[in-house]
Amino acid sequence: MEDTIAAIATANAMGAVSMIRISGENAISAAEKITHKDYSHAAGYTIHFATVYDGKEPVDEVLVSLFRAPKSYTGEDVVELSCHGGMYITRRILSIVLGTGVRMARRGEFTERAFLNGKMDLTQAEAVNDLIRSRDKVNARSAVHAIKGSVQKLLAPLEEDLTQIISNIEVNIDYPEYDDVHQLTEEEILPKAKQWVKQIDQIIETAQDAVLIKEGIDTVILGKPNVGKSSLLNALLEEDKAIVTDVAGTTRDLVEGSVRVGNITLNLIDTAGLHDSSNKIEQIGMAKTMDALHKAQLVIVVIDASRQDAEDEKLLAMTKDKNRIVVYNKKDLQEVPGKLCICAGRGDVQALKDAIETKYEKELLAAQSDTLNNERQIGLAIAARNSVQDAIASLEAGMELDLVTIDLQKAWTDLREMTGKAGREDLLDEIFSRFCLGK
Repeated sequence: MEDTIAAIATANAMGAVSMIRISGENAISAAEKITHKDYSHAAGYTIHFATVYDGKEPVDEVLVSLFRAPKSYTGEDVVELSCHGGMYITRRILSIVLGTGVRMARRGEFTERAFLNGKMDLTQAEAVNDLIRSRDKVNARSAVHAIKGSVQKLLAPLEEDLTQIISNIEVNIDYPEYDDVHQLTEEEILPKAKQWVKQIDQIIETAQDAVLIKEGIDTVILGKPNVGKSSLLNALLEEDKAIVTDVAGTTRDLVEGSVRVGNITLNLIDTAGLHDSSNKIEQIGMAKTMDALHKAQLVIVVIDASRQDAEDEKLLAMTKDKNRIVVYNKKDLQEVPGKLCICAGRGDVQALKDAIETKYEKELLAAQSDTLNNERQIGLAIAARNSVQDAIASLEAGMELDLVTIDLQKAWTDLREMTGKAGREDLLDEIFSRFCLGK
C-alpha cells in the first residue's frame, strides 16, 4: 500500500488511444518527472496537455488526468496518461514511468486499493470485474446495480436483525440486574429467527437463479445416432462446428460451444449418440456422454420425427427426472402433432429457442433483480442460514441463550464477510487475482 503502482489499463492491442494508470503517494511526482512539468498547484479532476520525455528525447504527446486523494478511484493520488494507442509506444511510456521508481501493479491491485481505502465494499469490487466481463445487457445491468451497492442494501436489514437479537441477548446475559432491560425469552427469539431464515432463503433462491443465467446453462444435446444432434448444434451456433453427414455415429467425442438464446447463454455440448454398440471408440464416446448428462443443467432430447423406436423411449425414460426439453427433428419429413418440432438441417430452430426462453423466465427475472452475484456470496449466505438454523434447533431443544449466540454470531460474521467487513487476506488475494492487469 505504500508503493506507487502503474499499469496499462486499456486492452493490449493496437488502437487510437491507450491509457496508463498510476496510483500512490508519488503518482503526481512521477508524472512531473516524465513530462518535465509542475503539477503541484494543479487541482484534482483536471486534464493537462504534455509531452512524455525519455531523458531529453520526446516520446509522445499525451493528456495527463489528475485525481487527488481521496477523490479518486483508489482513494490515493491517481494520474492517468492517455497516449497514442500503438502497442510499442504504450509499453515504452510504461517503462519510462516505472523508471521513476514506480512499481508494476499486480492484477486487480487498483480495485484492491479502492476496497482497502474504503471506496467500495467487497461485493462492489467483485461487480467491477463482473461489469468488465459481462456478455449481455442483463449481466451488465446486474453488475452496475452491484457497483452502486445493491448487495449491501439487500444484506443490511438481515445484518441489523441479527445485531439486534445478539445485542439484546448479550445485555440480558451480562447485565441481568438492570430492571430497564427487557428480558428476552426463547419464545420471543424463535419466531424472529425463523422469519430471518425465510428471508435469506428467498435471497438464496433468487441468487441461484440469477447465477444460472449469468454463468450460462450447461446444456447437453442427447439422442440416438443420426437424429440431427450435430445439425442442431450448428443451427444454434450458426456455424459448422460439428461434422454433419448421413452416416450414423459421426460424433465420437464431445463437441462444445456457447450460444445466446435471447438473454440466455447455453453452454452447449453435442454428444455421441446413445445406442447399443460393440465399437470400442463409440463406447468411449458414449461413456463421455453419460458423464456430461450427469452434470448437465438442461438436456435437449432430440428425436427423429420420421422414425421413432424403442431406443427413443429408453432415452425419454433415462432423462425423465432431468430438467429437459424434448424436441422432434426433421419436421420436413414428418410433423408430430402437439410436440415441439424443428428442422435443424434447414436452420429452422426458432420454436426451440422460444421454448428455452419460456422455460427460464423465472431465472431471467431473478437476474434482473437486486441479488447476490456469485458463488462466494451465495455460499456465505447459505453458511449464515445454516448457522441460524442451528440456533433455532438449540432454542427448540431448550439450550441456554448464551450458547445460542455462538451460532448467531457466526451467521453475523458470514454476512459481514460477504462485503469484506470481516475478510481475510487470502480471500482478498483470491478475488483480486482474477482481475485483468491495470484494473
